[in-house]
Formats: sequence, C-alpha cells, structure tokens
Amino acid sequence: MEIKVTKSTDLRQDRPKDSELGFGKYTTDHMFLMDYALGKGWYDGRVVPYQALELDPAAMVLHYNQEVFEGLKAYALADGGVGLFRPEKNVQRMNTSAQRLVMPEVDSQLFLRAIKELVLLDREWLPTSEGTSLYIRPTMIATEPMIGIRASERYLFYIILSPVGAYYAEGFNPTRIYVSDTYVRAAQHGVGNVKTSGNYGPTILVS
Repeated sequence: MEIKVTKSTDLRQDRPKDSELGFGKYTTDHMFLMDYALGKGWYDGRVVPYQALELDPAAMVLHYNQEVFEGLKAYALADGGVGLFRPEKNVQRMNTSAQRLVMPEVDSQLFLRAIKELVLLDREWLPTSEGTSLYIRPTMIATEPMIGIRASERYLFYIILSPVGAYYAEGFNPTRIYVSDTYVRAAQHGVGNVKTSGNYGPTILVS
C-alpha cells in the first residue's frame, strides 16, 4: 500500500523545551490514518496534519470498547540517527490484542513503514536530552455506527506522536505506589493481557 503524505502548512505550536515536556502533554504536527472495511481490508494509508477525529455518536468503539493501542518510543542516537526499540514486538502485541477483541490485524511491514514515515516527518520534535524520547501511540478503533453487540465492520487505525520526558513527576527516582487488594484490573480468562482502554479506565479510582 502506498502511504500518501500531506505536510502541514500551519505548524500547531513551537516545540517545547525538553525540561518542560512531562508525559503526554504535547503532540506533533502530523498523524497517520488508515481505514478498514469488511470485504475490502485496509485502505487509504495517509500521513496528514494533526486533526480531530470525526465519529458518529453510535460508533461502536464508544459503546462496546472495540479499541486496542500500543506504546513505543523513538530515541535520538549519538550519531544523529533515530532508534526504535524492538518495534516488531509492539506490532505483534497489538495484533494479538486485535485478535482477542475480534478486530482486524495490521500488516507488520505496513505498521512499521507508517511509524518510520511519521517519525521522520516530525523528526524535529524528537527531544535529545537524557531521559527523553518521542512517544509513539498506534491505536485502532471500531467506527461503524451500530447500537448492537457484535464486531464492527469498519475500523480506523491511527498513529500520533508525543515528545516526552519522565512518566512520573519524581522523574527517574524511586516512585511510591499504592497496591489495592479490593479492586481487580485483570481476572482469569479475561483481557488483562490486552492493551485496550477498558483495562485502564477502572484503575483511575485507585490510582
């Protein structure tokens, strides 16, 4: 599949200083999008200026949580290059998650090409200070408008980027955690091994 690239003519914001990044507060100027339809497969892979998604209020992702995502990072290398740490493992895990939620898999080579295309286009957003990176968030959602419990026949796969520092405010120092023995995130034969939003929302109460 050819990946069409439309460059932004209006940059959203100046790149923040590495010391101001935090985690997940900023997104870059472009994103990758690709659509899926039952009987047609994946089509229209494209890199476009970062923009809002348009969803029908009945989109199945909003009602039945057919969503999976991944998280990986690009790093500035000492020789001026850009490095990814075992991205093929993230592709594998996302497709495993997709299988569990009856969603279509994404071709691994296309997945990696899309990431590389997007990272290189927004390379100026890549922070270079120690402990920083460019966070990559591939996501797949069910977009068919349907109020009824079954697998969607239409999906959107997209990738966005975010320059990040340490995840916790304490930086890379030891972090205090709270372990709850009342609330359970994962149960036997459940979806605890799947990266889906339904696994994360319930944890906010005890986080």
